[in-house]
Amino acid sequence: MDTISRSSLFNGLPEDQIRKVSEIASDEDFKKGATIFLEGDDGNGFYLIHAGMVKIYKASPGGKEQILHILGPGEPFGEVPVFSGRQFPANAEAISETRLLFFPRTAFVNLISTNPSLSLNMLAVLSLRLRQFTLQIENLSLKEVPGRLAGYLGYLSSKQEKKELVLLDISKVQLASLLGTIPETLSRIFSKMSDQGLIEVKGREIRILDSDRLARLASDGKSTML
Repeated sequence: MDTISRSSLFNGLPEDQIRKVSEIASDEDFKKGATIFLEGDDGNGFYLIHAGMVKIYKASPGGKEQILHILGPGEPFGEVPVFSGRQFPANAEAISETRLLFFPRTAFVNLISTNPSLSLNMLAVLSLRLRQFTLQIENLSLKEVPGRLAGYLGYLSSKQEKKELVLLDISKVQLASLLGTIPETLSRIFSKMSDQGLIEVKGREIRILDSDRLARLASDGKSTML
């Protein structure tokens, strides 16, 4: 119940409704690298992350991967088929040891029909997810890779307590996929940003040395700013 009540999807619901939601949930554990569902699988329910991390991604027939979201504790995924009754539109994989709460579609729809406030929360989360997709499409189509990386570092900085010190919570291979590039290109951009005094990189720890220039690069999106 504590995990459910803290999530964006159920935040603010009274305790009796949280209890009803918890009664239809079941625990599922996944090892690192395990597939949770594949694109085209029947959307028979959705998930909430209790612990661990999950990537949502699309894959081409040739094996190229584009990460759409990296999600952590308290975040839901696979919600769209709950309303549409269709298949999952992307793949989901655990990128660490992960424990999930699973909510079966039929039981959850029945619960929503008697609790309108629950449906309003869900619409708010779906609206936020749509906004995230819109920003990602803008970044991938209008910004060059250095601008995408600068924007992502700024996003991580805004979420962390020490704004000048960013800790990557995913591997650089996964980060490259999230930004729509390849690891070799990402490494070159990290090196160039370091040489020009924007950042200092030590493994997954990145110190932001010039936040103003980094913000301008994120906003402009042009590699010529480097």
